[in-house]
Amino acid sequence: MVSVITPVHNSEKFIRQCVESVQNQFYKEWEHILVDDCSEDRSVEIIQEYARKDQRIRLIQLDQNSGAGVARNKGIAEAKGSYIAFLDSDDQWYPEKLEKQITFMQNNKYHFSFTSYDTIDEKGNKLGQLFKARQRVTYNTALFKNPIGCLTAMYDVNFFGKQYMPEIRKRQDYALWLKLLKKADGYGLQEVLSSYRHTSNSISSGKIGLLKYEWKIYREIEGLSFLQSSFYLLSAVFMKLRTYIK
Repeated sequence: MVSVITPVHNSEKFIRQCVESVQNQFYKEWEHILVDDCSEDRSVEIIQEYARKDQRIRLIQLDQNSGAGVARNKGIAEAKGSYIAFLDSDDQWYPEKLEKQITFMQNNKYHFSFTSYDTIDEKGNKLGQLFKARQRVTYNTALFKNPIGCLTAMYDVNFFGKQYMPEIRKRQDYALWLKLLKKADGYGLQEVLSSYRHTSNSISSGKIGLLKYEWKIYREIEGLSFLQSSFYLLSAVFMKLRTYIK
């Protein structure tokens, strides 16, 4: 079974599309754990509506607003699946996503995988931007730039055990990938199986503001030297300019 982890905060505008994209998966052995981070809109009410009709959908509510990292970790702690996958509340999956990715991992004995993904706007229209998955990612190559879209990542709990994100406000997914990559390489399924939604208040929309979190990962979490951290941060800035392909 796959445990799908979704942090939720004021997501009423897109949460239906997110949940239904999981329900529409060809692969049916999943649980969808949605962790509400003190939403002030109708997010909880909408999730409860789905949970009443589908026992695979579980709602967890945090007592105080704590950020996506804490919400994801709560979901991981509650997960029962042999695989853990991530899907943010404003993103969505193609119906074949889980089926193809699990087959990819099992046939090749991979323990950590990700896929290509495209981008959509707030109305669900394709933006013509494609993030192509690398065939293979190692710890050393990942230091140059986060190569993995959170909405595409999946790891094998039986191999890694449950692995958690550092509880920082942003870039916590990148820190988790680095932790996993120390134990096993990651492999990319080079097929578009997910859609990342660009929104006006997206947590990753302020690229410059994210750099301080990458610096924190390099220096405090990975324990790299000042020179090493500076080198990788500058490399990340340069490579971000080359991320989009048509």
